Amino acid sequence: MEPVARVTVTVTFLRMDRPPPGASAGLPTDYQVVTVQSPTVGFYRYLYNTVGADYVWWLRRTMPDEELATLLGDPAVSIHTLYHGGQPAGFFELDARSWPDVNLSYFGLMPHAIGAGVGFPFLRSAVDAAWRQRPRGMTVNTCTADHPRALPTYLRAGFRNLRQVREVWNVPLRLGMRIPPHLLS
Repeated sequence: MEPVARVTVTVTFLRMDRPPPGASAGLPTDYQVVTVQSPTVGFYRYLYNTVGADYVWWLRRTMPDEELATLLGDPAVSIHTLYHGGQPAGFFELDARSWPDVNLSYFGLMPHAIGAGVGFPFLRSAVDAAWRQRPRGMTVNTCTADHPRALPTYLRAGFRNLRQVREVWNVPLRLGMRIPPHLLS
């Protein structure tokens, strides 16, 4: 049996049934969002591992390359990268495989972009991109391992809390992830 860290989190499931009112918050002019058509596994892993390093994003780290490549090549899955000064500053992933709903599977900023005031406008870019697909609704979940501003930011963007579930994750130690002590069971 593979050695694991037992991580206990509370997962909050959220939903939005209509586009939020009002104009988009708008990113600063020196930021741009680029949709990456079928990204390579290496580029995706760079985004995922860098954004999720401090938040115990582990599931895609365990996914075999072939499986991840198939997912990234699915036309119902789209990857959107935030750039600043020519460098990635964050990304989000929209998954419409459960149509007519679109799930915001992953959303986050690179460590150097946190605190720059772009989190909410970038989230609004994700929400707007999802609603341009004309879904019935939009879903996302966050957990107590995520950034402390994640849940309040999702609520501010117009998501509503559906339910909370306590989960225990068996995170493989071979991943070398930093696990905050308060999450260890």
